[in-house]
Amino acid sequence: MQPGCGGSGQGVECLGARRRCPGVPGQHERADANSEGVMKVVAISAGLGQPSSTHLLAERLVQATGADQVEHLELRLLAHDLVNALLTRVQSPALQRAVSDVVEADGLVVVSPVFNASFSGLFKMFFDVLHEGALLDKPVLLAATGGTPRHSLAIDQALLPLFFYLKAAVVPTAVFAATEDWGDAGSGLERRIGRAGRELAAMVRLRTDESLPEALDEDPQEQDEPQSGAPQPLTRKKAQTATAGDFTLTKSFEEMFDAI
Repeated sequence: MQPGCGGSGQGVECLGARRRCPGVPGQHERADANSEGVMKVVAISAGLGQPSSTHLLAERLVQATGADQVEHLELRLLAHDLVNALLTRVQSPALQRAVSDVVEADGLVVVSPVFNASFSGLFKMFFDVLHEGALLDKPVLLAATGGTPRHSLAIDQALLPLFFYLKAAVVPTAVFAATEDWGDAGSGLERRIGRAGRELAAMVRLRTDESLPEALDEDPQEQDEPQSGAPQPLTRKKAQTATAGDFTLTKSFEEMFDAI
């Protein structure tokens, strides 16, 4: 077992940069897992050190999703493969497996350390080798680590635009962990991790045609119809696809400028 895998060594298999968690099926069982409604989440961490706070945050976030099948890609173990792929346009077998895991995942947790107000070069290289459309409409949870809370702006200024460009479905809550957050019960880190994990799980389940209450782990009760004049309980409406008729056309910029 390679260093950093954790656990007792039972049921844990490390294949290059991939970590398979205890009790989860392998990649060859993916088709059967999908048919049984199993949720697969892949965590991608770009930490350079060992141990790594970036790796730790990715582990905590993926646990918060409650996913049935989890894999963790440590990009530092794929660094040479990524450079060679960018220079030669040929991917190594290990990199091909990593890309396949990401494409087949139901959701992603991506975590990068913040360097010079942005994600790391190692983090960017991995997403540079993905084919166009690989992350189309895929639920993604964004997270980052840094020395001080001031680095948290990198999520909005660097990570978010990147995954908008890749057309991923980004969950509402992103998580940033500064050095001072670890071990501080009052930092709110655990609360943010839990909330972000639940949001990713809900977004994945909504894309498997579950209802919103089921995706949010709610327990809706069947209620008798209210008597005449009684207030109606608030209910969530089923999501509908917007059409062109739902929007009102506005005047062009030239028309508005001329009216000034």
